[in-house]
Amino acid sequence: MDRIPILKIGAALLVTIQVDLHDSVAMALEEDLSNMIVKAGAKGVLIDISALEIVDSFIGRMLANIAGVARMLDADTVVVGMRPAVAITLVELGLSLPGVKTALNAERGMALIQRRVAESGLEADHAAGEF
Repeated sequence: MDRIPILKIGAALLVTIQVDLHDSVAMALEEDLSNMIVKAGAKGVLIDISALEIVDSFIGRMLANIAGVARMLDADTVVVGMRPAVAITLVELGLSLPGVKTALNAERGMALIQRRVAESGLEADHAAGEF
């Protein structure tokens, strides 16, 4: 089964989706991410969807599910790289993606996560490698 790589960058996890998400890959991503959030003590999940040409209701629900699980584990979810056509499609499908923050690019998304980390006073703990 294909797995989507998850990279740890400071207090955040970075996921770049570059393949079509089938049910099994999406479920594996959700499980892998939840395990990594706990293991790494991550406070943010950055999901880059810039490689996706289209987003259907399944992918929209999967993003919302990931955000819900992350929120339960005390991590924010930021989706970056959304194309205008994807945003229009999500609105037309009636998917508001509750709990998902968005940013135009990875740099702005990481800034959102870093702000959250700084506000919670955890920046020093992560910089020292303590969880």
